[in-house]
Amino acid sequence: MSNDPTNEPDVDDGVRSEVAPDPVGAAEEAAPTEVDDITVEDLISSLEQVTAQRDEYLQTAQRIQAEFDNFRRRSTAEAAERAAAGAQRLAEALLPVLDACDSAVAQGEEAITAIRSQLHSVLEREGLQRVAAEGQVFDPNVHEAVMHEAGDGDPVVAEEFRPGYTFQGRVLRAAMVKVQG
Repeated sequence: MSNDPTNEPDVDDGVRSEVAPDPVGAAEEAAPTEVDDITVEDLISSLEQVTAQRDEYLQTAQRIQAEFDNFRRRSTAEAAERAAAGAQRLAEALLPVLDACDSAVAQGEEAITAIRSQLHSVLEREGLQRVAAEGQVFDPNVHEAVMHEAGDGDPVVAEEFRPGYTFQGRVLRAAMVKVQG
């Protein structure tokens, strides 16, 4: 047994000397401490698990962000396609009106010329273009041959019976033509 009063009392023959209870020290002694049981390897293992889980969450978040970006692009493209399809349906519906205007102009009614011109300019701003026909080399993609006349060389459009139209690069209606050649 030590004679130094500042040190903890030593155990001597299984008998312990009494020291005044310290409430803070007693709580620390009573609570089990797991810190002593944890090794560096355990801490490294836990850190690796948490890091792997963090990386997995990060990858999931990045994948969801990429999917959302793709969805946004796809939605924007689909909306643009729907708008173009709606405008195309409008242009197709107005083709008979253009035909009627063309017929009225051909019969000499000059009052309709201004209406026809205005209608054409509106549709052209939206992307409607008339297919060039007479004098052009026959193109089955934009010309529909309803008559054929013998001739030399490549087939050429000799006469247009009904105009054809394209809308934003797509053929709405082929020009009805007479082909020579």
